Amino acid sequence: MQKQQTILKRGLQLLGVIGFVLIMIAIAQSFIGKAEGISNQHLTSPVDDRFEVQKVFAPELPTDVNFCGEVIDLSDIEISERLDRELVVNSFLHSSTILILKKSNRYFPIIEKILLQEGVPDDMKYLCVAESGLSQVVSPAGAAGFWQFMKTTAPAYSLYIDNEIDERYNIEKATYAACKYLKEAKAKFGSWSLAAAAYNAGNNGIMKQINFQNQTSYYDLFLNEETSRYIFRIIALKYIIENPKLYGFHLKDEQLYAPLEVRRYTVSQNNIDWVEYANRNDISYKTLRYYNPQIRSSTWANIKNQQIEILLPK
Repeated sequence: MQKQQTILKRGLQLLGVIGFVLIMIAIAQSFIGKAEGISNQHLTSPVDDRFEVQKVFAPELPTDVNFCGEVIDLSDIEISERLDRELVVNSFLHSSTILILKKSNRYFPIIEKILLQEGVPDDMKYLCVAESGLSQVVSPAGAAGFWQFMKTTAPAYSLYIDNEIDERYNIEKATYAACKYLKEAKAKFGSWSLAAAAYNAGNNGIMKQINFQNQTSYYDLFLNEETSRYIFRIIALKYIIENPKLYGFHLKDEQLYAPLEVRRYTVSQNNIDWVEYANRNDISYKTLRYYNPQIRSSTWANIKNQQIEILLPK
């Protein structure tokens, strides 16, 4: 009798365990079913506000657009769409546009002063932005510096280059060189827009298309895609930089790069060791190179007896 009771007790315990397991399985299946239902509903039903990651808005076209004082006719659908494209592209290049906004606070005062002095429209500083993003970059074709001069072209515009010094990287001297180029192109073509286009495509390239198409306005010329977009990219950068909040960029004043305070020295001696020069002036070689990107080597033989300006931090 006692043995039968023990068997019965164990059987009831086993049934209890089985029942508990079945209940847990049922609960798990219920949760899985609900999860699949939610997932499927999310995939098949229209997206509502609960599932929006972000709201994205297309930038508005400015109503009155000009470049270097030349009014742009936005009633021409082809022209308005070209500008719209560049506004969309550059409004959503967030990282590069933010860096441009930061750098413009440091470098625009330098560039603006020279443009004014040389009688070149202030809008041409945005050409510099389009060329390099205000960075000391080198293009695949070998153009270098803020204003992207080619090594073969630079000496004609008073930029000295040897194996150890390259003044294409000197912001002030390169800006003077760009002004000279743009003024020559303006005298040749009669408008600043064509002068800017020639900065991209070359004087010969623009003149060839003017003669071939019998048109004298940049906005009426059929050009290669890069030059066709070039002026509109400059204009888009102009309006974004002048109205950053309108295009979604909110930077605090303290986030902008401050202008560099410098002392200026003239150097003309031969066989200069720049590491020794830096140490003698109580700065590091790294700092010397940062303030003087035209220095391209740790030494300068100066076999042509040139004279260059060196900037040191105050």
